[in-house]
Amino acid sequence: MKAMLLKKTCDLSQDQSPLEAAELPCPSPAENEILVRIRCCGVCHTELDEIEGRTPPPYFPVVPGHQVIGVVADRGRDAKRFRSGDRVGIAWIYEACGKCEYCQNGMENLCAAFKATGRDVNGGYAEFMTVPEKFAFVIPPVFADAEAAPLLCAGAIGYRSLQLTNLKNGQTLGLSGFGASGHLVLMMCKNLFPDSAIVVFARSPDERSFALSLKAHWAGAFGDTPPLQPHAIIDTTPAWNPIVESLRLLKPGGRLVINAIRKEETDKDKLLHLDYPAHLWMEKEIKSVANITRRDVEEFLALAARIPIRPEVEQYPLADANRALLDLKHRHVRGAKVLMIDTSSYGS
Repeated sequence: MKAMLLKKTCDLSQDQSPLEAAELPCPSPAENEILVRIRCCGVCHTELDEIEGRTPPPYFPVVPGHQVIGVVADRGRDAKRFRSGDRVGIAWIYEACGKCEYCQNGMENLCAAFKATGRDVNGGYAEFMTVPEKFAFVIPPVFADAEAAPLLCAGAIGYRSLQLTNLKNGQTLGLSGFGASGHLVLMMCKNLFPDSAIVVFARSPDERSFALSLKAHWAGAFGDTPPLQPHAIIDTTPAWNPIVESLRLLKPGGRLVINAIRKEETDKDKLLHLDYPAHLWMEKEIKSVANITRRDVEEFLALAARIPIRPEVEQYPLADANRALLDLKHRHVRGAKVLMIDTSSYGS
């Protein structure tokens, strides 16, 4: 099968081709697994964190990708949940132990044995992959393949982030950063909290214009002061500076939810000053988001189908995975990026 391999960590500002095209043996499903013939895979900022070593894979080479849409091609002996040809999705959560206190209480995202798709095991930048059938998801038929892919991470993690804000209808939500996850959170919020205003902070004029086209109340640059003070802010940026800015803008008792696996660090970040009365006093809170649970994905897919949410998608062929990653790195972002697999090559 065709695949794009990551063989080492590197600095994407210097290495323009971190992934190598390769021919790999098609995997075989274990007893409780399914083999998925991949149709497409979303491109996520977490892949940049993997490649640049902020959350490195435990081994190399590895096939990245964790927003996978495909069809069941084969089943292990004990896999009974799906039939051949069923369309499924695979998200960041590849596996958890199922036995620890976190798994037993619906918090499998915090399990010490949590395995991430495309980091701890081979993922979706390929023609085939296997996954435990318990960690595959039914995709609502309302979505085309490319629309469904970003829902599995950008959407599901955005859903978890929105839940963690404790926002109430009528309260103001701030979105710090406006890429794949941000634009889906805005759509969600419009449906779940119809009386809430949404203010958006984004680096580029194009992203701000995009936010306004989706009916954001206001959109400005980082450092600008919105007309409404947010009760909660979700941060999806790769940088530290927006964290400090968000804390400054929060209402008393407000909550900042940081939706990022890791943060990049620059020399400018080392000069940041966290001032207690300006940034943390008045019972302001900071909450991090760690991974996702199966329940997050299932609930969000149902919500997205009901609304329905239609992600803005830019498509690339699998062979152009490096270009997609560099576009994401350099913030050429409008919505989500998705790698499309050429199904005509299957079996060749």
